[in-house]
Amino acid sequence: MANQGYDVVVDVDAEVLNVLPYFNDNSRANKIPPDSTPFLSNNASHSGGPTGAGSTKHMLWSLSFYAQFFDVDTSTVVNRCTAALYPRTNFLDILDGNPDLYGPFWIATTVVVILFLTGTISQYLARKGEGHFEYDFKLLSGAAGLVYGYTFVIPLGLWGILKWFGAQGAELVECWALYGYANLIWIIVALLSWSNLNALNYVLAGVGFVVSVAFILRNLYPVLNATEKKTSQGLLILVVALHFGLAVAIKFLFFA
Repeated sequence: MANQGYDVVVDVDAEVLNVLPYFNDNSRANKIPPDSTPFLSNNASHSGGPTGAGSTKHMLWSLSFYAQFFDVDTSTVVNRCTAALYPRTNFLDILDGNPDLYGPFWIATTVVVILFLTGTISQYLARKGEGHFEYDFKLLSGAAGLVYGYTFVIPLGLWGILKWFGAQGAELVECWALYGYANLIWIIVALLSWSNLNALNYVLAGVGFVVSVAFILRNLYPVLNATEKKTSQGLLILVVALHFGLAVAIKFLFFA
């Protein structure tokens, strides 16, 4: 019995000896080092995605793709507004490959609000003495549809046409920025068009049309001219006609 017990002890010692090498210094060197990367790191390798520059690119359908165009400081927006009202050079050169949507969005929103307010004042003055006056909130929805639609849908269609004909001069966000900053003049027009002086409202709408369409054509002409002659002429006519439609809509929908 003693011999059997001794044999068991020897067997156990052999097993222990087989395990001990895993705890020596050489085996520790082969262990995977702890990950020191922060938990909220943006590195794509944490999610099993590919690493490198391609992993940091923003996808078109992600919110971060559009958020980057709102990351702009106040001084830059003010300088671009000044360049839109007093153009001295090509606006696309001022954007310098870094267009923003912050300015165009808030300019369009300001135009919508002021059109609603001054249009309401104009209606109130026209109906003064006719009894109780009620606000027409259709003016607000109409202004939003007109201004936002023109600012963001028309450039999208124009960009698609330019791509179809092989023009490479302007990107989509640059077209949005160009049309967005062109709306600045309509803030001034809307602020001055609240009166019932119909002739003055026609003049103001005409000034708004001329200033804004001149700004757009000044910057879009080199891009449109990169296409065939007939195509560029047709696109120029289309741009002017659509902008004239915007001016007519503002005049008769809000200051008739």
